[in-house]
Amino acid sequence: MITKVLMVCLGNICRSPLAEGILKSKVNPKKVFVDSAGTAGYHVGNKPDPRSIAVAKHNNIDISQQSCRKFSTADFKDFDLIYVMDNSNYNNVISLAKSDEDIKKVKLLLSETKLETKEVPDPYYDADEGFTTVFNLINNACDHIAKKLI
Repeated sequence: MITKVLMVCLGNICRSPLAEGILKSKVNPKKVFVDSAGTAGYHVGNKPDPRSIAVAKHNNIDISQQSCRKFSTADFKDFDLIYVMDNSNYNNVISLAKSDEDIKKVKLLLSETKLETKEVPDPYYDADEGFTTVFNLINNACDHIAKKLI
């Protein structure tokens, strides 16, 4: 059986594409399927932010072929685990849930870590170092998630 994991942020161009690429690099694709989406449809069809692509490439991960999409209620049916980047994304996703079963699938990504912070900051309006910080936070969380999935 394949476990399906969805990573969610606001626009699906910065954080969730990184989370998708990072987790994919840590798991067996025959056992774990990873995708990403945004709670807002601002960038549907676009590639990830060039700064996310660059920080991923710097860490030997290629996310340049990803295409942004919007989260939908069908994702509750299609995915086993839904990781969101911050409380705003959590609230947006939960507002679309149809059942307690749907809600139980949704977690803050950093809740998988021992870090004090539970939100991955949005680096969109930040300088390049903000993307490095976000990469490191997500990478840490994906290490924990990958160990659980193996």
